[in-house]
Amino acid sequence: MKVAVMGAGAVGCYYGGMLARAGHEVVLIARPQHVEAIARDGLRMETRSFDEHVRLAASSEPSAVQGAQLVLFCVKSTDTESAGAQIRPHLPADALVLCLQNGVDNADRLRAVLPETAVAAAVVYVATEMAGPGHVKHHGRGELVIEPSSTSEAVAQALIAAGVPTEVSGNVRGALWAKLILNCAYNAVSAIAQLPYGKTVQGVGVKDVMRDVVAECLAVAKAEGVQVPGDAVAAVDKLADSMPNQYSSTAQDLARGKRSEIDYLNGLVVKRGEALGIATPANRVLWALVKLMESRPASVWLQGAAHRAVTAA
Repeated sequence: MKVAVMGAGAVGCYYGGMLARAGHEVVLIARPQHVEAIARDGLRMETRSFDEHVRLAASSEPSAVQGAQLVLFCVKSTDTESAGAQIRPHLPADALVLCLQNGVDNADRLRAVLPETAVAAAVVYVATEMAGPGHVKHHGRGELVIEPSSTSEAVAQALIAAGVPTEVSGNVRGALWAKLILNCAYNAVSAIAQLPYGKTVQGVGVKDVMRDVVAECLAVAKAEGVQVPGDAVAAVDKLADSMPNQYSSTAQDLARGKRSEIDYLNGLVVKRGEALGIATPANRVLWALVKLMESRPASVWLQGAAHRAVTAA
């Protein structure tokens, strides 16, 4: 299978690398510094079970999706429409675009940009980070839950054979909300504190704040008619134990002086709560604080990162 990864950051590099390692023809569409490192040395995959360099193609051009049967769409939620428009002229008629993104509405937004292409939502449960140019570090998990489509079963089997646990589910909307709830509970708090999950939950009153966030999310989801599977409260309680050293993607974005996806996480809950007449004060405070922190100059974050590195050393 020919696979293209649009927006090959930590998530895209992990799943693209797993497919390439299993023998599929993969091209990563990434930032130039990653493309250069991958062209020179291959993609370094540092996981819990192996650490090796995987040879695969890399490009910084959206046109590299040409000929791909499967496109893993991994850009930030803030870039969904613009990245979709970039790849649209180059997509084969029979391609499946699989959204491996945070948030609950990316697939719908992408379908509006790609009306003639099959688009399927996916829920991603993986802890990864880019540890350097062309170097993805895997901290844990890696499961995918994907939406049914004409080719979803075949794609799922290819992913399973590549070592990626994958399920095709008719309730991906509910699963996306379950993941959103995890993100709303952890992402902003980890970002504000610049601490990993394990240390974040040790803060005084933090678990109570998280439970307030979860209760608001569940109230909004119920009003939306969404059936959230499983026990959201228990899932939030367990996450820090399963990924104690993981920083949230929002924390990583702020540490790099980048705009985060908070508008599509806590901000989405606030927006939908307003439309439905449901109060969401805990989500609103976290959303507002992260937005305020996004306005800080990148140099402030870089100084903080340097200080943390020295302290850790």
